Amino acid sequence: MPILRRLVHWWRFRAHSAELEEELAFHRDALERDLIAGGTSPEEARVAARRAMGNETLMREASRAVWLWPWLEGLLQDARTTIRGLRRTPAFSAGVMLTFALGLGANAAMFSFLDRQMFRPPALLRDPSSVNRVYLYRVRDGVESEGSGRYARHADLVRWTSSFSDIAAFATDEMAVGVGQDARVRRVGVVSASFFTFFDAPPAAGRYFTAAEDAAPIGAPVAVLSYATWQTQYGGRPEAIGSMLQIGAVVYTIIGVTPREFVGLWPLQPPAAFVPIASYAASEGPSDWPTTYGWAFGMETMVRRRPGVSEAAASADLTRALERSFRAEGTFRDDTRTVDQRIADLRPRGLAGPILLERGPERSSVAKVATWLGGVTLIVLLIACANIASLLLARGLARRREIALRIALGVSRLRLISQLVTESLLLAVSGGLVGLIVARWLSTLLSASFLPGTERAAVTDPRTLAFIAAVTVAVGVGTSLFPVLQTRRLTLTEDLASGGRSATARRSRTRAALLVLQGALSLVLLVGAGLFVSSLRHLRAVRLGYDADSVLIVGLAMRDVRIDSAHTVALRHRLLDAARTLPGVDHASLEFSEPFHGMTSWPVYVEGIDSTQKLGIFELNGVSPDYFATMGTRLLRGRGIETTDVAGAPRVMVVGAAMAAVLWPGRDPLGQCVRMWIDRAHCTYVVGVAEDIHSQSLGPETRDFYYYLSAEQLRPEEGGLFVRARGDARQLVEPLRRRLQAEMPGSSYVTVTRLAANIEDVMRPWVMGATVFTAFGFLALVLAAIGLYSAIAYQVAQRLPELAVRMALGAAVRDVVRLVAGQGIRLALYGVAAGGAVALLLGRWVAPLLFKQSPYDPVVFGAVIGVLLLVALVASAIPALRGARVHPIALLRGDAS
Repeated sequence: MPILRRLVHWWRFRAHSAELEEELAFHRDALERDLIAGGTSPEEARVAARRAMGNETLMREASRAVWLWPWLEGLLQDARTTIRGLRRTPAFSAGVMLTFALGLGANAAMFSFLDRQMFRPPALLRDPSSVNRVYLYRVRDGVESEGSGRYARHADLVRWTSSFSDIAAFATDEMAVGVGQDARVRRVGVVSASFFTFFDAPPAAGRYFTAAEDAAPIGAPVAVLSYATWQTQYGGRPEAIGSMLQIGAVVYTIIGVTPREFVGLWPLQPPAAFVPIASYAASEGPSDWPTTYGWAFGMETMVRRRPGVSEAAASADLTRALERSFRAEGTFRDDTRTVDQRIADLRPRGLAGPILLERGPERSSVAKVATWLGGVTLIVLLIACANIASLLLARGLARRREIALRIALGVSRLRLISQLVTESLLLAVSGGLVGLIVARWLSTLLSASFLPGTERAAVTDPRTLAFIAAVTVAVGVGTSLFPVLQTRRLTLTEDLASGGRSATARRSRTRAALLVLQGALSLVLLVGAGLFVSSLRHLRAVRLGYDADSVLIVGLAMRDVRIDSAHTVALRHRLLDAARTLPGVDHASLEFSEPFHGMTSWPVYVEGIDSTQKLGIFELNGVSPDYFATMGTRLLRGRGIETTDVAGAPRVMVVGAAMAAVLWPGRDPLGQCVRMWIDRAHCTYVVGVAEDIHSQSLGPETRDFYYYLSAEQLRPEEGGLFVRARGDARQLVEPLRRRLQAEMPGSSYVTVTRLAANIEDVMRPWVMGATVFTAFGFLALVLAAIGLYSAIAYQVAQRLPELAVRMALGAAVRDVVRLVAGQGIRLALYGVAAGGAVALLLGRWVAPLLFKQSPYDPVVFGAVIGVLLLVALVASAIPALRGARVHPIALLRGDAS
């Protein structure tokens, strides 16, 4: 076969070359001997023999064309020539490769980050195009919202839909895995038996649980471990199958292990184990969990459409089933309307949407900001490409005489273009390899900063490698176009006669355009950085109504310990007393709910108001007397909860200032009677007004109102503790956990977390935007400064004779500096004008991502423009000063370098 024959020749290339040289020498020597035998002198015979042989170089090339692919040999020659040339200019080569590395590395890291969140289907998912996540909606108070997962609702969808071949339910929960000191809170997948059928993932060991083991109402206590848990906790031993493992309050039998690549639908935080919904619900839910519509635990549904069923048809089928489900649910509390009227007001709607939540109908703020940051990295890549193209363009201008000489010697323009493209590709590939190191570092930074607790995105997986390879080739070829286009403007006679000086002295409009582009894009990034930094400053300036950084949250998990209410109340008080005696603790209080996580909302009833629910959502907390000192929440009027506010005493409450204003406008709230949903027959009297707190969002537009009840008068057996640390709350987490754990009975346990962690989750999108925009904006500014500096330095080098004449004729140094630096400032001004226009156009789209910040803030725009012009001035003045200091007499005599 021709290909195999050429590969054999390739493998034996040196041997074949040696044989060819021997054969040419043999023929040359034979001709010489014949000529000498005819009476020709040896010297003349040698010359005549070479003349008779003809062009031996062409013979060698013709032979190699038979052995190898000529284009491949030419490519290798170009590569060797390029490498030798780059070695002669190490500073230029290193600068271009580093620029490539920064641009490509940033894009590879962001691609791997976004790919896992928004584009890549879950690992091992079978036929992803036919799989959907189910989104269920209903209208409440005129606003459509997504409903929380209920098993009874899921069962109705299974019963009354016909568009799906497979349906599975799934959820996750943070549960204690293990017992004693080995117990750790881990993410656990709560799934139906049909969940595993969606994946091409045969178990690595054992088996998955069956439908019979997931049957209501109790199910079977069986569990499937993740591969990582099997390896870390059991060392991958086969005897782990059949052993017992306590998860939450249930002791499960381990029956299987998922394969290594299996992550379910949670690629960022894979569960440590999977348990059946039935066994989980039997332990955590009410006794009638299979049929009640009142118990929700965050369960979701995924479906596989039958062949030929579109997403629109599947959504219509889900909507019909959801309507039937609401009819089956029966009457609503305090609602006397007919079923048809209620259904019409609810307007239930089902949607077969994307399996990835971040691509779903309601994308999170993190996903929205991450999408913008993907665009930011592309801008950085464009700036890097413009910088590299400018450098290659300058290098090409300096090599015009060399290129003209090659063409004059017979090198085809196609071969010349091949060498220029090869040079750019080699630089891009070298930069891409270094960029993988940059991408690995940035990927770790992105995961740690914005998605803590998740696995770092691998930048060496095939999809990311394919992405960076494609971008590397595209960037390499794209940046080579500028020097390639230069070869079309060569004038051999002029360039050979002038040494390229006449051509290189001409201004390059292309380089100027590239510099303007860098300035414009840098301004866009810096404006974005300024807007997000300003948003973050506004965010951190928000008074939460409590000191989140100093407060720890203690959660109680009773597990399989069954104690009555009186003993639970006594346990909470023992824990409260133990926390107060621990060194480093200032205050401690009982709590019933916590801000930004697990808030409880109960309606209230006030005389003269038909429905307080129309005014907003009323959230409550049950606290002990030390609560306001613990949280740092200020009391504005009246008093707080006191030790006398116990069961049997008159019920009291402290309301937030906004709640007092909305319920009793213009009146004194102290002493007002509020009737609670739990007991509408008795009054709960307002005894104090506290400052408002943020419990669900950080914006001022919230309609959430907050009030406090005495923990002793609410549900004294429920809830955990708030603990205020004297110093750094982080240092108190583990000592507090160990101290309180000693008070817990049986296998129950406590968890200690920082209240600030709840706030950090809410602030993450703005932190993410400010950090990445600032980092990439600074990088863009540096690249733009380097590009402008190199351009001005190159122009100064080419214009030195002109500048020398000016100075010899009496021009002052400041005049020369003003002349040269003015060109850089003009380019910067053009970039500012173009970038400012783009930033203004993008303002309407970026506005929803900002916090109390206008996208057209003149202070931000003014500061960014000032910084950009200052950098341009410095980058232009340095080479201008260097050129102006060269002595004109020495330069005109040709002594200056």
